[in-house]
Amino acid sequence: MARINLLPWREEARQQRRKDFLTALGLGLVVTLLGAILVHVYFEGRISAQQSRNTYLKTQIASLDRKIKEIKDLEKTKADLLARMDIIQKLQTSRPEIVRLFDELVSALPAGVYLTKVQQSGSAVVMEGRAQSNARVSAFMGKIERSEWIGKPRLMLIENKDKTGTGLSHFRLSFDQVSPKKADEDA
Repeated sequence: MARINLLPWREEARQQRRKDFLTALGLGLVVTLLGAILVHVYFEGRISAQQSRNTYLKTQIASLDRKIKEIKDLEKTKADLLARMDIIQKLQTSRPEIVRLFDELVSALPAGVYLTKVQQSGSAVVMEGRAQSNARVSAFMGKIERSEWIGKPRLMLIENKDKTGTGLSHFRLSFDQVSPKKADEDA
């Protein structure tokens, strides 16, 4: 048998395999690195897009918050204006009531009864005065009861002539100012 030295050929084949392995390893590392970079770029792009969406949403939310605040301010202004209009309307409707009150007081006030103080709070009226007798105060209360604009008299205080030292009885009387419409509704 002939002897052939295959060592250089094996050594070259080993070197070629090592070179192919290192090339494949390098190529695998480059492909892996390129894949990692592409994945990183993709996710960075997604994150950037989401951040831009979040920024857009925040600006829109801030804009809507300003509009909501403006709407609340407008609603408050509207409520204030409606309250003012209601007060003005009540004042307009109640303007003739004070005239009617004094007209009814004059017609209900009997001779011998003198008023010293008249105070109104809402529809309730409190009066203080002097009378020549308790019967005159009673007659005054009866006229108030029969009046269509004032009613429900309540005697709060009466002092006899002897206690006052003036020869007149002192009284305090309260009643309600009503309109004929309200009296019909109450009945």
